[in-house]
Amino acid sequence: MPVTRTTSAESVPSAEHLDPPTLERLKTSIGRLSTATLKQLEVSLPWYRALRPDERAALGMVAQKGIASFVNWYQRQGSTAWVLSDVFGTAPTELTGTISLQKALQLIRVVVQVVEDQVPVLADARVQPALREAVLRYSREVAFAAADVYARAAETRGAWDTRLEALVVDAILRGESSDALRSRIAAVGWTSTAPVTVLVGSSPAEANATFVTEVRRITSRLAEDTLVGIQGERLILVLGGLTDKSGAMARLAELFGPGPVVYGPPAEALVSAGPSAQAAFAGLTAARAWPAAPRPVAADDLWPERVMAGDPAARAALVQSIYRPLLNATNGLAETLSAYLSLGHSLEATARELFVHANTVRYRLRRVCDITGWDPMLPREAFVLQTALVVGRLDPGPQGPPERSAPRS
Repeated sequence: MPVTRTTSAESVPSAEHLDPPTLERLKTSIGRLSTATLKQLEVSLPWYRALRPDERAALGMVAQKGIASFVNWYQRQGSTAWVLSDVFGTAPTELTGTISLQKALQLIRVVVQVVEDQVPVLADARVQPALREAVLRYSREVAFAAADVYARAAETRGAWDTRLEALVVDAILRGESSDALRSRIAAVGWTSTAPVTVLVGSSPAEANATFVTEVRRITSRLAEDTLVGIQGERLILVLGGLTDKSGAMARLAELFGPGPVVYGPPAEALVSAGPSAQAAFAGLTAARAWPAAPRPVAADDLWPERVMAGDPAARAALVQSIYRPLLNATNGLAETLSAYLSLGHSLEATARELFVHANTVRYRLRRVCDITGWDPMLPREAFVLQTALVVGRLDPGPQGPPERSAPRS
């Protein structure tokens, strides 16, 4: 874009001071200038040559409008507000969707350069300085108009993207899995094919647009893709391809407001992240029953509290992941675990109760850990296992081999 210099109001020529022969030459030269401009665009801008024919035609129309508009503007230079609609009337669709603002300014520069090169042909020597100044001032007006077009298009696109993102997050929370959801996921630009993690917690007091921008900046370094949702006092982060999970979780927890932060189990894809999100929200509701819970805490680590809060998914998970595998295992693992928990976590008392050696009890408890992933030697994990035994005994589904009562001495 040529560098312009600011002129005072007194230096702006009025219609009375315009040179009629120059104005007439401008009007009769519009077609020739337009043709020269299109040829120069082909020569000067490689990206213009790479556009599709319809895109080149749309941008060529904008360039031709710019030249015709200059003639009108030269005739009444005191009025500039109409430049935006006159040159860029259809630009939000045809221009911003095709090229960047930088390329739009390059296009304007070529148009202005073509007109400026034709000044010696269009005006007599005494009028040429005034005409060149008019071309430069007009280029400034068009550049500002282009910036305004792109700013308005960005605001509209940003508002739409925010609404669309909120719809996607809401659909995930409600467990939708439809073609409409897949279409929305594609529209928000989600590209990650890695497992998806959902984090929920309270939103901070300053959860405004600036905060959301900061969240996106931080999460962009920790995950491949991010969706941010703020629903009332709750903040939801949906993350695809989370790297360095333990360190990332601690960093992400700092973004939330006070109180527990819960993350659901990994989901294979965004479209199937509904159960993970629902588990995270169930865990958030039940987390206050475990004041010493880490922050953040896995929803699966809150199975006992979720069961007591009436979450059927947690009940089913305890039965499926712990109780039934123990019943189906050999060596009486369920009976050994039940005795160990009911006898105050005493190896010796459990051995006496079951008429086995203490080392046998240790071996069976290690087997419990191997099969379920929960260690009965740790108080918190023993609580999870005990809850699984209670819930499993009450489960009306297939029970497997019944637990045998421990012999009494």
